[in-house]
Amino acid sequence: MEWSVIVVLVYAFVLIALAIYGVHFFYLALVAPRVRHRLIGQPLPDELPLVTVQLPIFNEYLVAERIIDAAARLDWPRDRFEIQVLDDSTDATREIAAAAVARWRSIGLNIQHLHRTQRAGYKAGALAAGLPHASGEFMAIFDADFVPAPDFLRRTIGVFGDPTIGFVQARWTHLNRRTSILTYLQSLSIDGHFMIEQITRAGRGYVMNFNGTAGVWRRAAIDQSGGWNPGTLTEDLDLSYRAALHGWRAAYLPDVTVAAELVSSLSAYRRQQARWAQGSIECARRLLPMIRHSPLPRLAKIEAGLHLTGYGIQVLMLLAAGLYPFLMGIQIPVEWHRVLFVLGLMLAPTILAPTFLFLTAQRMLRPRTWWREIPGVLLLSILGAGMMLNSTRSLWRGLSARRSVFDRTPKLGLVGKQAMSQRLIYRPASDGLIIAEILLAGWNFYAVLLAWQTHNPGIFLNALVFGAGLLIVSVATLWETHTEWKWLRMPLPDLEPEPAITRQS
Repeated sequence: MEWSVIVVLVYAFVLIALAIYGVHFFYLALVAPRVRHRLIGQPLPDELPLVTVQLPIFNEYLVAERIIDAAARLDWPRDRFEIQVLDDSTDATREIAAAAVARWRSIGLNIQHLHRTQRAGYKAGALAAGLPHASGEFMAIFDADFVPAPDFLRRTIGVFGDPTIGFVQARWTHLNRRTSILTYLQSLSIDGHFMIEQITRAGRGYVMNFNGTAGVWRRAAIDQSGGWNPGTLTEDLDLSYRAALHGWRAAYLPDVTVAAELVSSLSAYRRQQARWAQGSIECARRLLPMIRHSPLPRLAKIEAGLHLTGYGIQVLMLLAAGLYPFLMGIQIPVEWHRVLFVLGLMLAPTILAPTFLFLTAQRMLRPRTWWREIPGVLLLSILGAGMMLNSTRSLWRGLSARRSVFDRTPKLGLVGKQAMSQRLIYRPASDGLIIAEILLAGWNFYAVLLAWQTHNPGIFLNALVFGAGLLIVSVATLWETHTEWKWLRMPLPDLEPEPAITRQS
């Protein structure tokens, strides 16, 4: 087979695969507004259950005291409530956490400081290590960068009146959404996940994932599903699917929100995305055969497959980015050109699917001002394109069963003007992948030139977005590595407060 034929066939595969994911995005975005009314809380039982709050912490001395204080202020009877500070820290966090725990214990709160000298299993290991010491029927979990409101337990525990519910998830909001362009773009992405993906999965009864924090688990569901698994970087996704395969259902309450701090450096964001990409494909590799042979409905199985392999979109983008100059430089029969043209014309609308999803989420959150977010959503596409090599490398690691360190994304504990003036504390390390990103950006700009010369507007626009994303992400990461990383620290005006979900009839 000639190499030109191979190029055409691979490109056709990329187009069709991207279209499948695009149709999935359209489906999620169209269903979410129709089913969100089903996701409501339930009244508390007459006899309140015993709840254990778990706070896994590792070297988060800037935010450790904040989360401990927020957990201690949860409105729940003190005889039905306990807190575990699961501290694996190796820096000053240990002393800060111990002091905060001692302060709250001195006024009668049932709170424990459990420190491990070996960080076996990372976050999954810490959560699992706390279970033998926990008395609660329900386990509320908060990461160090979250700040739950006092009424969190009173608004979530009631759903467990349904004995089939294994966990309940609350929606994330953002403490530092307008601190910088980077935090603003992250907020748009996270809003899309919680307002579209999670609402549709919960509302339609598909497998919904626990997001690792800002939720409550039924202790029995954890135990019967095999407990926390340290064999993946996304222990939350893994346990969610195993619980579903054991018959447990998930509940999502978009009206219940927990504010969190978004990562404020691009280097930390890259590490976070790499961890999520590798962990998701690790789960897909282990769980998809089990899902295929499970009694789940067929549509739920399809949705689960697209969910667990979602980061594969980054690989498809990388293939397209690499193929564009070859595609325009090879000699192929006219009929092949016609096939590609028709195929591209048919599938072109699906390229807009992610934009439609993110804008639909903003329409649900901000029905009167959602149009103001259009520029941000377009910029989000550029940021996503810039992550293609970073995510593809992580997917390869996950598929090759390569063990990786759980690389946390440290937070500063400061928002607004304080965050803008904060000096660099966690300096990012250099990454040789940046050179490959710069080279691939140049390759895509070469494709832009070829597309202009051959009057190919589709490839011109895609290659321009790919090249711009790769160049911006790589150069900005280099800048962060060798400076005080203030390139994205341009505060944005507060157009309106963080909204609660707006219901529509």
